Amino acid sequence: MHVQEWLETVPAVSIYLLVGVVIGLESLGIPLPGEIILVSSALLASQHGDIDPVVLGACASAGAIIGDSIGYAIGRKGGRPLLTWLGGKFPKHFGAPQIAMAERSFEKWGMWAVFFGRFVALLRIFAGPLAGVLHMPYWKFLIANVLGGIVWAGGTTAVIYSVGVVAEAWLKRFSWLGLLAAVMIGLVSMLVLKSRAKKAAEQADHPVPAPEPDAVPAD
Repeated sequence: MHVQEWLETVPAVSIYLLVGVVIGLESLGIPLPGEIILVSSALLASQHGDIDPVVLGACASAGAIIGDSIGYAIGRKGGRPLLTWLGGKFPKHFGAPQIAMAERSFEKWGMWAVFFGRFVALLRIFAGPLAGVLHMPYWKFLIANVLGGIVWAGGTTAVIYSVGVVAEAWLKRFSWLGLLAAVMIGLVSMLVLKSRAKKAAEQADHPVPAPEPDAVPAD
């Protein structure tokens, strides 16, 4: 059964809770389809008046912020051994190449990696725990976490809901085109992330050697 078809059988309150819990667990560091659940719920809200998009967006934002905060606390306490353990449990998501890519993103962008990581599937599950492992100052993490959670969850809900209201008939008629486009975008994103992760891992394994100091002439 399609996700949206299954959501149509669930009461509105349960959908709010489901969205908040799934996104919260994903933000905490557990690989779950939080974005798929959010998009499907927002599209469903555009077709059924008993689901309030404002409440839906608020629940999604709360789940994202709370989940990331818990992930930060766990990562700060667990440290590197936590990443090693997660790599054994979820090698496709927390393997050495993925961790290397995420660390490079944090070293380069800092708190912006937390904010923009919300919009990238791989970084979305890394942001909280890795920020804790790397001991990012909590006030920086909190600002990026709150802003990123609200913009991503609230913005996604608003955009999908608006598109659903305006183009409900079109989406029903050509739903297979939307599915095909989503699959293609997902495949391209996965290939790009894989390539970046592999490159980051190679650079981590083979660092550029520091130049040798000039020889001092003997007296």
